[in-house]
Amino acid sequence: MTILRDNFEKLGLPVGPYTHAVRHESTLHTSGFTAFGTDAQNQEAGAQTAAVLDQLAFIAGQYQKSLRDLIKVTVFATDPADIPGIRDVLSERYGDDVPASSLVMVSGLFAPELKVEIEAQFGL
Repeated sequence: MTILRDNFEKLGLPVGPYTHAVRHESTLHTSGFTAFGTDAQNQEAGAQTAAVLDQLAFIAGQYQKSLRDLIKVTVFATDPADIPGIRDVLSERYGDDVPASSLVMVSGLFAPELKVEIEAQFGL
């Protein structure tokens, strides 16, 4: 059972004790991603969700996979009013390949302007 840990310079190397992606057997687990450092950082939750999905798609691409290979996502949101916008973006990007999903309401993320964080598991 080999565990491989991967970081990607394009996503900004971690400054804390975490890894962008961890491969274990036939599953890829990601850390939580936000729109921090992207053009969407100060935008509404839908735009932030799209920016996070772009990051997750980039990670998947590093393993010759795509968002179609998502198994499970956990979405952390800071405001219930943002849920429709988040869901609209998720539905658009998933198409017919909808993963298992949890939505967790949190009181805040590590920066006050962030509204959404998503962690994911991909099948490899």
